[in-house]
Amino acid sequence: MEFFHKVTRFPFMNTRKVWYGLSAVLIVVSLALVLVRGLNLGVDFTGGVVVETNFPQAPNIESLRTALAGAGVAAAQVQAFGSSRDILVRLPPDPNAKGDQIGARVLEIFSKIDGGVKLQRTEVVGPQVGQELFVKGGWALFATLVLILIYVLFRFTPKLALGAIFAVLHDPICVVGFFAATQMTFDLTAISAVLAVIGYSLNDTVIVFDRIRERARTARKLTIAQVIDESINQTLSRTIMTKLVTLLVVVALLIFGGETLRGFSAALVIGIIAGTYSSIYISSALALDLGLRVDDLLERKATKPEEIDGLP
Repeated sequence: MEFFHKVTRFPFMNTRKVWYGLSAVLIVVSLALVLVRGLNLGVDFTGGVVVETNFPQAPNIESLRTALAGAGVAAAQVQAFGSSRDILVRLPPDPNAKGDQIGARVLEIFSKIDGGVKLQRTEVVGPQVGQELFVKGGWALFATLVLILIYVLFRFTPKLALGAIFAVLHDPICVVGFFAATQMTFDLTAISAVLAVIGYSLNDTVIVFDRIRERARTARKLTIAQVIDESINQTLSRTIMTKLVTLLVVVALLIFGGETLRGFSAALVIGIIAGTYSSIYISSALALDLGLRVDDLLERKATKPEEIDGLP
């Protein structure tokens, strides 16, 4: 199945500098938002208490927040998860109270609104554990980028590898900027979504790079910019179809997955859009401006028949 009935001929490389400007604006704005507004870190990273409750009927979340604030339970985050009857309460750590006591206190307050409410679970995350999880999440992102750099350097030329790394950095920065702008809770599920975005973006980039290498071998009379344009156009239909199908699933998660999956699915939506854009306009275009040539993509001449047979 093809999205376009025939191979397109969009001159992507002719407008690359315009898209460089857009990328620069997105990166600067995202970093500025993170520095100025910061991330709304979840209990996974900050430490605190998570209380899960279940109501017989869907409650008014705003009335629950008002009841907690009126009872002196400050800085409580109240949200539905799973279904409208399941309510999750996130509270900052309290050194003067144990987790069970906090859970019982929340249940007591909610019982005044609906006597049928039940306490499902109380979980305590210490601040040291939360900080450790945040550091490990950062190291996981760093290790992922290093391994990607090694892989792309091994498989392609250094110029293509640098383009791929910049594109891989571009996408998670946009995702983190989105979380800073919306103040959506940034927790371990958001970290996992960022890692998924990195892998998804790299997959598209590698597909385009493979086609560029194949086209360079069969069309040596073309300039490298023409080779890149033809390669992107030849993979464009597949890229759009794959992303649209994936977006259907992710958007369904965003709409119907509840509050628990909202951050994860929102990060994937932003990442998929940014990854599609970066695999077209960032990775290949940057390699072109770094001086990529057709000769860089050609294998050294083989002198033996068995060497020719072994070429990919």
